[in-house]
Amino acid sequence: MEPITHMMTGACLARAGCNRKAAYATVAMTIAAELPDIDTLWGFDGPVAGFQHHRGITHTFVGIPLEAALVVGAVWLLHRWRVRRAKAGVEVTAAPVRWGLLWVFALLALGSHLLLDYTNNYGLRPFFPFNPRWYAGSIVFIFEPVLFAALLGALVMPFLFGLINSEIGARRRPFRGRGWAIAALLVMVGTWTWRVVEQQKAVTLAGSLDLSAMQPEGSAAVPIVRISANPYPINPYRWHMVVEAPGFYQVTTADTLRGTLSDASPSDVFHKPGTTLATLKAKQSRLGQAYLDWSSYPLVTDVTSAAQDPDDPRALSVVTFRDLRFFYDVAFLKGRTDPPLTGRVILDADRRVARMEMNGRSER
Repeated sequence: MEPITHMMTGACLARAGCNRKAAYATVAMTIAAELPDIDTLWGFDGPVAGFQHHRGITHTFVGIPLEAALVVGAVWLLHRWRVRRAKAGVEVTAAPVRWGLLWVFALLALGSHLLLDYTNNYGLRPFFPFNPRWYAGSIVFIFEPVLFAALLGALVMPFLFGLINSEIGARRRPFRGRGWAIAALLVMVGTWTWRVVEQQKAVTLAGSLDLSAMQPEGSAAVPIVRISANPYPINPYRWHMVVEAPGFYQVTTADTLRGTLSDASPSDVFHKPGTTLATLKAKQSRLGQAYLDWSSYPLVTDVTSAAQDPDDPRALSVVTFRDLRFFYDVAFLKGRTDPPLTGRVILDADRRVARMEMNGRSER
């Protein structure tokens, strides 16, 4: 998920009751809920390095206990600073200072980050380094307006009601917003449950797809190898489907409310490309190895420049890495024409890596 949803989830978890049990729970859990994305700093070493390490060790069950300790350590420094500045006899915190319990709460918030990232179709490797497999629930888009609105409302509404109460002279209550926070978390769980049900309906719909209809007349029945249902934002009834056959992929859109699939066209069929010398070399590059480790439905194509001259030593080949899970359009993303998370390996005439690109950013 995107960072703001992560942080608001941590804040709501704290306001649901944790902030009554241990001082600094809200600040610790808000920070912890987004801390695993510190691995984006690898991007300063280049886009390929950023892609390699994104959702790496900081997004694992091995890493989060150490991250929780870092958060508690930072909050301890904040507490010491506040104590030194406080006047004699003034309470520094409304809740008791419990460092062990605060570590548990930070761990809970870090776990929420892993869970939220699991729910979208990028996935994560929670058991790394012992198990390198990627896991993706693919039930919620990376930015889900429904969840965003519920979490934001849970944090803003208590503040607005507090302003109203101050206008009429009502005494301010400590630890406001518990009911709102719990309601937002219940909306989140309910949304996930609803989407899991609809996702299974979409998979069932795609399982009835006749793949032989897109093949030459007289072809034998084509078996389905795998099916992937990928979410659209807001609408739980609409799913981008990737259906794999032995020699090709077919994409379609499922409407689980009406129980229909979109009409197929030749542009919805992607034949699995054969291996060429260029694709073989590109797959052995750093980008190629990282991409094939992560991608569930990779489409690796060799596109040689039309202006290539066999006698020109500057002649290039471009090998493109795309994942069919992201081949669909939403309001702010043109995935069909310019899919996100596209990688390119540019080879020179000797089939050596000249440079690599990830999402349009170059790295040599």
